[in-house]
Parts: sequence; structure tokens; C-alpha cells
Amino acid sequence: AFSNQHTWYLATLSSVSAKSKAETNPTISFSKLIYTYNHVIQGFSASLTPAELESLKNSPGYVSSVKDRVVKVDTTHSFEFLGLNSGTGAWPVSSFGKDVIVGVIDTGVWPESESFNDDGMSDVPSRWKGECESGTQFNSSLCNKKLIGARFFNKGLIAHNSNITISMNSTRDTEGHGTHTSTTVAGTYVKDASYFGYAPGTARGMAPMARVAMYKALWEEGAYTTDIIAAIDQAITDGVDVLSMSLGLDGVDLYEDPIAIATFAAIEKNIFVSTSAGNEGPDVGTLHNGTPWVITVAAGTMDRDFGATLILSNKVSINGLAQYPGNFTSTEFPIVFMDTCSNKTELSKIKQKIIVCQDPGKEDSLDDQFNNIQAAGNIAAVFITNSSSVDVFVQSPFPAIFLVQKDGDTVVDFIKSNTDPKASIVFKKTILGIKPSPRVTSYTSRGPSYSCPLVLKPDIMAPGDSVLAAWPPNIAAARVNQDLFTNFNLLSGTSMACPHVSGIAALLKAVYPNWSPAAIRSALMTTSDQIDNTGSPIKDIGGNLRPADPLAMGAGHVNPNKALNPGLIYDATVQDYVDLLCGLNFTQQQIKTITKTSSNNCSNPSLDLNYPSFIAFFNDTGAKPNSTTVVEFGRTVTNVGDGSFTYKANVTPINGLKVTVEPDTLVFKTKYEKKSYKLSIEGPKQLHKPVLFGYLTWEDSGKEHVVTSPIVATRYKIGK
Repeated sequence: AFSNQHTWYLATLSSVSAKSKAETNPTISFSKLIYTYNHVIQGFSASLTPAELESLKNSPGYVSSVKDRVVKVDTTHSFEFLGLNSGTGAWPVSSFGKDVIVGVIDTGVWPESESFNDDGMSDVPSRWKGECESGTQFNSSLCNKKLIGARFFNKGLIAHNSNITISMNSTRDTEGHGTHTSTTVAGTYVKDASYFGYAPGTARGMAPMARVAMYKALWEEGAYTTDIIAAIDQAITDGVDVLSMSLGLDGVDLYEDPIAIATFAAIEKNIFVSTSAGNEGPDVGTLHNGTPWVITVAAGTMDRDFGATLILSNKVSINGLAQYPGNFTSTEFPIVFMDTCSNKTELSKIKQKIIVCQDPGKEDSLDDQFNNIQAAGNIAAVFITNSSSVDVFVQSPFPAIFLVQKDGDTVVDFIKSNTDPKASIVFKKTILGIKPSPRVTSYTSRGPSYSCPLVLKPDIMAPGDSVLAAWPPNIAAARVNQDLFTNFNLLSGTSMACPHVSGIAALLKAVYPNWSPAAIRSALMTTSDQIDNTGSPIKDIGGNLRPADPLAMGAGHVNPNKALNPGLIYDATVQDYVDLLCGLNFTQQQIKTITKTSSNNCSNPSLDLNYPSFIAFFNDTGAKPNSTTVVEFGRTVTNVGDGSFTYKANVTPINGLKVTVEPDTLVFKTKYEKKSYKLSIEGPKQLHKPVLFGYLTWEDSGKEHVVTSPIVATRYKIGK
């Protein structure tokens, strides 16, 4: 008999070491054990030789093991674009997320940032069990009523390289990523924030009155799953309400994905988990965190651009994109057109002139031009391009402005028709109200999910492009001849989209503290927007500006105010997830790995999770021509509106498919009443197009609620 798990694991390791003869000294087990986990798995992490691992597999109580892996990081205006305001809606109703505790697993935090100011915040909730750990250049007194926890985890990293020197052995952020994501979630109000004059205004997070706990498990020296799940384990013990993770593992099965396994434990404790989809788009099947019990967030653009104005000597002004952070004179300079800017020798001869380059539109051609100009050291450049990857170049280390073809033609015509053409450039312009927006970014990773293709992923889209948030003042944010430093930085990626949803989930958690993570996810998804600010379907930059499909943006773009009053929710219990695991034909050992129990009830296996979206695969390559098949889904919705409602179903026509809903009317007499319906998709066994999609909406007779779910039919084959 052992007094606790930890002593049992130590004894097991010591006998394994003795048996394998790899070590004759049984006390070596102490150095082999890395972490004992309390929630995320019934187990531990350890450094083992292959022989020791084989011996361990024969030990009593052994269930499964998985090799430690490297994890990928998915690297002020957004609140207004999302419709959040102090007067009405999600902010005042939730008291700005008051007392909700958000745990962020990331690269650490810069505690002195103004965004962690705790002015006006009440005492830390008494239920909080977390700590503020001291370490290198980090004193526990640096925490306050806003930043209420700070812990760090690197035993796994050290186990991989015993000679490693950790440059900052504390929760202090040396990379900036964690400071940026955590203040996007819940940063407090900071006036006069900007990125070198771009995006000026008051910065604030999604839930300005929520609390932040930082768990540093991502290091400059590396990031491993052992440390990340130790951080999740601790966050569960500490009592967080929401977990935000802008990181993931690619191409891993659910029962071999430590992050999926660890977050299952979080869901069991009613913790909402928000994750990033990854930045491997626009190819399909690239997303990570396609886990059924978390929310998976895609990245979209905002209605804001940063730019410069090119003023020609004939007084014509042309606006373009730019984020050049340095200072630039407003003096007029001669302007010269150098075609594709491919002749490096000619470029280097030109001094004190603005160079104009025409992008021929080939692969990497803009990249080549950019590098040529940078090497030549010209005073400034104008790039004429229709490339969708301009955002990669706008934060240029030299003065550069990017024009669309139509405006570029105006500049070239001006140069060719004047004997002494001149121009000046004014940088640091912030343009609001950009149309159309939002749009799906090209880099955001796409579904279907590798680990669970039968659940449509991603779930939702949020702002991820050029997001302004706090930044450590000692980490260079830009370079112009020398490093430039700032307290706020503009970053892009699904890493930036994920914390938006984490913060909005905190607002909902403040209003509905007893809702399950699935209920909050449902409210966010079914109230999201599929229409942009021009009244047209949201477009996909990675799909040649065609209407975005749900494999790119999930249910739609998050709308916090509408999510407060979803009308109906699709709830899911822990047992529903177990039913799904049973339906996936996982072995009992594989299911046990995820659920941490031997008593899994597999009496109702089902591949049909009660989810607010639908995905059907029509990919039978051996099917006879014109042969059809029907895919059926069962769903149960709960009325969370006050009073009685009658909802009517409507399905957008999807060319080549027949979609039916039975019954097509749902009558609710009381709050929390549940009703079920069946959705059937009839279509060819082998779909004629890669993806077809539409939407099911349930609308109540008083038009107070519209509950929308995406429907996807695809012929893609993803996973095993």
C-alpha cells in the first residue's frame, strides 16, 4: 500500500530501473521522475531508456505511454470591432468579466505592464488557490488583484537537455507572446497606447475586470508537452474558470495528444478551454486542436488598416498599406519606376529617390523585390502588388508603402508623363471602417480535424490580424537601422484570435456561472456572424476572396453581444464525449488514457456528438455513377430564453444536396426545456466538388433569437 500516487510512481520507477539493469542504484528513480500529475492524467512523466520503458509496460497499473513532443506556438481596436461598449451588451451585463479567473499557458508575462494595473479591482476571489512564484527577476510581490497567479514549468525541458541554461528561470516573459495574449484576454484600460504611432487609442482586453493567472511552459529554449500538461494540471488545482492556449500539436490522435487528454480533465471540472487553430493555412486539414471538447479558434481581419499616404507633386494623394515604424521626412523626393526591381546593380546606383516596383505576381516575386530594395539601401519604396501575403511585408525595416494595382497604375502614369516627377510619403496612418471586413486570413489553418474529422473544426473566427496588446519594453518590436522598443506591439496569428475568444468566454462565464463549457461554446457559435460589414458573405483571403466556408472560419465571426442571448444551446456532458470515444472504435486502453478511469460506459457508442455544427463525408471513390447516400444527425437543443418560444427551421439551399429537418418546428413551453430533431443530408456517394456548405437556422416566431449552425459536405479524406 502506498500513501499517495507520488510514492507509488517512485517505487514503480525504482523497480523498473533495477530490473532493466540500466541503473544499479534504485535511488536514481528520483532523478528519472519529472512530474507527478494529479488531474490531467493518472500518471507521471519520466526520463527512461528504451529498456526501462519496456519494463514499465509490464508493471501493475500500466495503461499507456506517449513520447514527449515539441509544441508549436501560433504566433486595441478589436473590442470596438466586436461591438463591445460600456453602455450596453456583454460588457455591462457581465460587469466586464468581474472575478472570472483566466489561466493562460504561454511564454510568461511582463508584470510591470500598465495593462496589469489593478486600479478599482476588488479583492482576489477567496476560491483562488494559486500562487505567485518568485524566480529570476520576478518577485512574488509583482502580482496584484489583476495578475493573481504566476507559475513556471521547465522540468521537461531540462530533462531533454541536462546541460541547458535557462536564461530567465521565472514567469518573466522574454519573448513577448505571453504578455500579448494575456493582455488581449483581460488587459485593463491603458490610455495613449500605440505601435510607434499606429493604432493610437485606449488599449483594453476582452474582459477588463477578469483576473489573469500566467503559467509559463513555453521557453525560448524550447517547449514540451510534459511542461504544458503540468501547467494545465496546476491551473485545474488553482481554480481557473477559463484556460487559454495559443499552441498545439500537429497530426496527433486524440489518445496520443497530451493537450487533448489534459483538457478533458479541465472540462470535467467545468473549465472552458480556448485553443488556436494554427497558422498552416490555406491548405485543408492543417488545423491542430481539433479536439471535440475545446473551442478551436480561426483568425480573421479587422476593419482597420495601417498605412501611409503617397503625395505626388501634382497634389494627387494615394493611400496604401504600411507599418514602417521609424520616422520619415515629409520632404519631396524624385520618384522613379524600376519595373520589377530585379536589377540589383541598377537599384544600388539610385540615391535619394523613391523607387516604384511592379510585382509580376509570381511565387516569391514580392519577397525578391523587397530583399533587393533592402539590400540596395534606397530612401523609400512603393510596391505595386495584388499579393494576399502583403501583411508579411508591411512592418518593413525601411520606408515602404504597398499599393493595389489600380492605384499603382496612377503612380506609374504620373511618372511616365512628367519630366521631373516627385513625391512625398506620410507614414503612421490608421484607417478605420475598412470594407469588406472581417475576412478570413490566408494563414489560418483549415479543417477537417485530423484527430476527430466527424466534429466540424474550427469552431469560430475572431480577430487575429494586427492585434495591438501589451509588450515587454526590453524586447525589440521592430528594427530600423537599430532595434526599436515599445510597450505595445501589433502581432498577427491564430495566437491572437484565441485570447479574444477566451476573454469573451469569461464575459459569458460571469453572466452564466453554471453553464457548461459546451453551452458557452454553443452560445458563441450559434450567434456568430456569417455576413461582413458590406452585407455580403464573409470572404476568404486564402480562397481567392470566395465566400469563406466553415472549414476556414467555423460557424462564423464571434459576436459577444449576441452570444449573451443565444435562445437555444447545444449542450454536451462528459458522458457524451465518452460515447463519442466509444463510437470512434478506440480500444478500452485508449479511452482509459483520456478519461482516467476503467469504468467507461460504452453502452451508447455514437459518432454523432450533440454539436452546434454538422459535417458529412461523401468520399466513396468506388461508388457507381449517380448513386446516392443519406447521412443523418440527431441533435437536442435546450431553451435558455425566458418563457415559451416556437422555433421554425430554415436551411439554405445547397446545390447538389437535399437537406431535411424533422420536425421543422420546435415548441418550448418553459426555460431549460429540451427538444430533439433530426437533420438528414442526401447526396452523391462521391461529391462532385471538394466542399459544399450551407446553414441551418432556428428562428423564433418573435424574431428575438436566430440560432445558426453550419452544414458542411466534403469529399476530403482526413486522418487515418
